Amino acid sequence: MKVRVERQIGDSIFWFETGELAKQAAGACLVGFRETVVLAAVTTAPAKVGVDFLPLTCDYRERLAAAGKFPGGFFKREGRPTVKEILTSRLMDRPIRPLFPDYFYDEVQIQALVLASDRQTDGDVLAMNAAAAALAVSPIPFLGPVASIRLGLVDGQFVPFPTHEQLESVSELDLVVSGTRDAIVMIEGFAHELPEDLVAQAIETAHEYIRTLCDLQHELVDRVGPRKNPAPEPPGSDWFDRLRDRYYEAMREAKQTPGKQARAEAVSALKDRVIAECFAEPSPEMVSEIEKFERAWTQLEKRVVRDLILEGHRPDGRGLKDLREIVCKVDVLPRVHGSALFQRGETQALVTVTLGTSKDEQKVDGLTEEDIFKKFMLDYYFPPFCTGECRPIRGPGRREIGHGALAERSLKAVLPDPEEFPYTIRVISDILESNGSSSMASVCGATLGLMAAGVPITSPVAGVSIGLVKEPDRWVLMTDIIGDEDHFGDMDFKVAGTPNGVTGMQLDLKIRGIDHEIIRATLAQAREARMEILKKMLTAIGRPRPEVSEFAPRILRTKIDPEKIGLLIGPGGKTVRQIQEATDTLIEIQDDGTVTIAGGTEEAAREALRQVQGLTATVEVGKIYEGRVTAIKDFGAFIEILPGRDGLCHISELAEGYVSNVSDVCKVGDKVQVKVIAIDDQDRIKLSRRIALRELSAQQRKQQQSSTGSGREERGRKS
Repeated sequence: MKVRVERQIGDSIFWFETGELAKQAAGACLVGFRETVVLAAVTTAPAKVGVDFLPLTCDYRERLAAAGKFPGGFFKREGRPTVKEILTSRLMDRPIRPLFPDYFYDEVQIQALVLASDRQTDGDVLAMNAAAAALAVSPIPFLGPVASIRLGLVDGQFVPFPTHEQLESVSELDLVVSGTRDAIVMIEGFAHELPEDLVAQAIETAHEYIRTLCDLQHELVDRVGPRKNPAPEPPGSDWFDRLRDRYYEAMREAKQTPGKQARAEAVSALKDRVIAECFAEPSPEMVSEIEKFERAWTQLEKRVVRDLILEGHRPDGRGLKDLREIVCKVDVLPRVHGSALFQRGETQALVTVTLGTSKDEQKVDGLTEEDIFKKFMLDYYFPPFCTGECRPIRGPGRREIGHGALAERSLKAVLPDPEEFPYTIRVISDILESNGSSSMASVCGATLGLMAAGVPITSPVAGVSIGLVKEPDRWVLMTDIIGDEDHFGDMDFKVAGTPNGVTGMQLDLKIRGIDHEIIRATLAQAREARMEILKKMLTAIGRPRPEVSEFAPRILRTKIDPEKIGLLIGPGGKTVRQIQEATDTLIEIQDDGTVTIAGGTEEAAREALRQVQGLTATVEVGKIYEGRVTAIKDFGAFIEILPGRDGLCHISELAEGYVSNVSDVCKVGDKVQVKVIAIDDQDRIKLSRRIALRELSAQQRKQQQSSTGSGREERGRKS
């Protein structure tokens, strides 16, 4: 039976529908807003033997047919997931993962498909809601409902589900928030340097819409009436109590060993000793008991780390608000257009910057009205050696793509206008060492690298991760968390921004939500840390360099009359190709008359610009030009003053006094100075060499007099 529920949200109706499509899935739900429709279906399989984690897979796909478009390229069907699809799959995963019961290890797969798109409403947040609703109507013991909302800030007003056009042109905020009726579960947002109070207000406003959507899911579930499977019972074992009673203090000591690797070795050595003591004699039950031991050992580690933090003792000895030692360097590599090294504790990011032309822009296929061309890209790499691991090296995974996108969008707000800085920019962040917060290290390193490359960013950006340990009766926040604090803590809240405000943030939780008090405290603590990091960064380089690297291309721009584009291009592209070959440059011409010239050197680009301007310039009455004599007649000389544009200098205008023969003054091929004195109704140009020489001579005398006067004043001061 088809069930549909709906509610007004903002300017349109938001609806859930189930019962008609994908009926063989464990749960399926359609979600629609405006004219965008997304289907999510969830399936499940029994847990595999020995698995002690939730094997959840989320997959989001956009069918371009949903927007009436064909895929680009040779193959006219969708292939591997795009970056946008991967990022949305991560968005689907993050709010629902903490809401599965403890010890639920069944395989769960959720797939979301965009079936229809109005090209203005993004399917990503609809897919997040569809996934939560599909779980809610399935037999899976899911602790929802949980809902998601996108919020914009347009003309000082918060707008739910803003359009693509609003986000790209007028909105100061792109904020995605997920939550239950009582708590926030996930945040991902990017802003134009908004103050923390306004960001917190936006999150609270988003939560009001989330409550409405949760109520709508409740209504859907009540009408469907799904039969829920019981939540799994905790496995019975006394191993945790035994380990805590005998080895708690030893674990505390091991967990306070300085240095990530030394700390891991101390814990490993303790574990080997405990196993030797507990399993001295083999027995038939040893395999199952070792599995229980492993689970209890992880619990003991978690309990010890959390107790230390609650007492104010962090694993590396810092205070709760202390940053790790920071090292910043620029120009660490030769030849590249910009480079920087940012190190915070045992996390190290090496950043390189490459500047290119518009030919290097990245075209992104999608469901929007127009194709998107990216002029700024940040790629994040996390090789195995950065954590001392030995594992297969393949293409970038979801985590690398996600961290790169977070850093990229956190820097987007401070990039220069392409009209002022027409370069395409690519940043690479290679993580060479990692012990927590490598994505925020990428933000800091990228800022240093961009300034070193001469990119005129409007303000420096820094980022930091804030952690949380929350117990029923108390909670504490930690600045600049390391790996153990992330693994055994409850929160990883990354916040990036400038001295003026927040540009990017991402909240991931392992618990079932946090309240607005914790969010406001986190934003305030992150700002304190950010200001301290920025001070350290600006000691390495205080402002963007005034010039780009000598190895970067030189880009110049000019604007020509659109009617002269054909003249510049020439028949079959002959004219522009000749200029490019003669000057060793690349020339790009846009329909509005914008001409971009990229050359390997400043001189080459300037020469190409001179030729382009000369070819397309408009003749101005009263201006003096250097022309070339193209023809001699009895009544005067024809002189080319611009490519393809010549005028007549009558014999009476060739020189002062009487001229009996034009050839006495000039010959074909001579370069002469002439002034445009008139352009008649038939677009014929009248020139005068006589007036040009007179005015140039007057200017020369004036300059000499000025120079002589300055010399007298200087001699007078000396005497």
